[in-house]
Amino acid sequence: MSETFETLATDILILGAGGAGLFAALHAKKAAPQLSVTIASKGLLGKSGCTRMVQGGYNVALIPGDSVERHFMDTIEGGKWLPNQDLAWTLVTKAIERVRELENEIGCFFDRNPDGTLHGKAFAGQTFDRTVHKGDLTGIEIINRLMEQVWARPGIQRLEEHRAVSLIKSKSGDAVAGALLLDVRTGQFKFVRAKAVLLATGGGPTMYKYHTPSGDKSMDGLAMALRAGLALRDMEMVQFHPTGVLAGEGTRMTGTIIEEGLRGAGGYLLNGNGERFMFNYHERGERATRDLVSQSMYREMQAGRTTPNGGIYIAMAHLGPENVRRQFKGMVERCADCGFDLAGGKVEVVPTAHYLMGGVLCDVDTRTAIAGLYVAGEDAGGVHGANRLGGNGVANSTVFGGIAGDVMAAAVARNRIQADPDLDQVKREIDRATRPFRLKRGNINPLRDRLLDGMWDDAGIIRERSRLDRAATMLDELEAELEKTGVADSDRAFNLTWSDWLNLDSQILLSKVITAAATQRKNTRGSHFRDDYLEPGDLETSRYTLVTLEAGRIAVTDAPVVFSLVRPGDTLLNEKTAAE
Repeated sequence: MSETFETLATDILILGAGGAGLFAALHAKKAAPQLSVTIASKGLLGKSGCTRMVQGGYNVALIPGDSVERHFMDTIEGGKWLPNQDLAWTLVTKAIERVRELENEIGCFFDRNPDGTLHGKAFAGQTFDRTVHKGDLTGIEIINRLMEQVWARPGIQRLEEHRAVSLIKSKSGDAVAGALLLDVRTGQFKFVRAKAVLLATGGGPTMYKYHTPSGDKSMDGLAMALRAGLALRDMEMVQFHPTGVLAGEGTRMTGTIIEEGLRGAGGYLLNGNGERFMFNYHERGERATRDLVSQSMYREMQAGRTTPNGGIYIAMAHLGPENVRRQFKGMVERCADCGFDLAGGKVEVVPTAHYLMGGVLCDVDTRTAIAGLYVAGEDAGGVHGANRLGGNGVANSTVFGGIAGDVMAAAVARNRIQADPDLDQVKREIDRATRPFRLKRGNINPLRDRLLDGMWDDAGIIRERSRLDRAATMLDELEAELEKTGVADSDRAFNLTWSDWLNLDSQILLSKVITAAATQRKNTRGSHFRDDYLEPGDLETSRYTLVTLEAGRIAVTDAPVVFSLVRPGDTLLNEKTAAE
């Protein structure tokens, strides 16, 4: 018997309710109040996703002595000359506008110096202390205020606990016509017709044993983009945050990050022998970029110089316990919850999968190759290149979320015609999503454990060809086993096993993409470290990877980086160059 579905309609559909999605909704509604705007969120509005989890802060060149040119160069050099420079320039210039908007219109309060100016703290990999913040709970401040603004606008409709299943195209196949959603509360499907769709579901590399993103993240957005025929770039570039709490086996707290500002403030990383080691690997020590610190920690772990749980220590006590408690109140409390004394002792940490620099190919106006489909936040590729600077993540989401809202509103206001949807595709996608109910019931937990361990061991921080090949084989086997493992159909409402199955389906697909892209890049660049190809390659001829899905098979190519504003060897972008 074929599945039934409900049909809804809206002018603008936003998939995701993090910083990018909420900013897009507010901007779209402000730009064109007559348009209907709908936000669909996999969880509860303001209570799910990763923006809420941001601890450190927001990079912006607003502090005297800093400049957008300097911020831009830090971003390009931190990204190892792989970023799309037009996207990066948009990020650093629009961040100024967005922070003022956050404070003056949204209602955020960021920490200030005694003279009333914004306080900027030190973050690794940057030449200026430009990270503005609200203590070490910046994300909660931003998402709470955005959530209040959305709630205050009854014209913004909300579909909470609705997971996106597929992007639905027009009958002609050249435009988006909406998206298929699954109402987790009832187990029923809803097709939401829309004139414009924003993909802002967040990346979230949760396929690694140690990871930081929230539990609802499974890379569904990127999986949908691939299946819709879009190209993903830089997918080998997975960022591991150096300091994820290592609380031991069997606890979900393991992998939860403690923020980069600890190292920026002067925290020490110590191996299991109690020795500082970072200056053995890099001249900037603990304040090197995330990729370098994570790789150095992993080397110490490989050498056996580990803590009791197999990680590394971070120590802050030398800065004064009271000072640490005052400056990092949230982190001290989080570590206490895990059984560690951050202020006066040492905390066991491990590099933890944190962010995906790769994503959907798009332009500075967030447009994709499919008419009517836009992308912002961690689903979008190109801004960060091979490595994201701490503090550039929430800036990326809010900057491009706002741009997407403005651009979508203008496009829909100009052309109110709704694309004729391919209803046969809706039926096919429902059939795909419900296939685990037609399989013999099994247990997917061992499959997920094998995925987490295999990606960490063979496609993680340090890679080489034989291990990547082993990862690829493992992923093929897991994919085949998942296709034979069914779930119970007794009650589809809040069917968590079904949700886990769909999550694992997306995670396996994106793991295959990451592994294929990592195999393609035969050099070491930023977060991608190849033990068998240690050189970074010629920066002047830098290329970025592109992955597509063709007839169900992953295809990998590459393309040259366009140095539109600055070239390798230049030390600072000047205003004249940027203006041109």
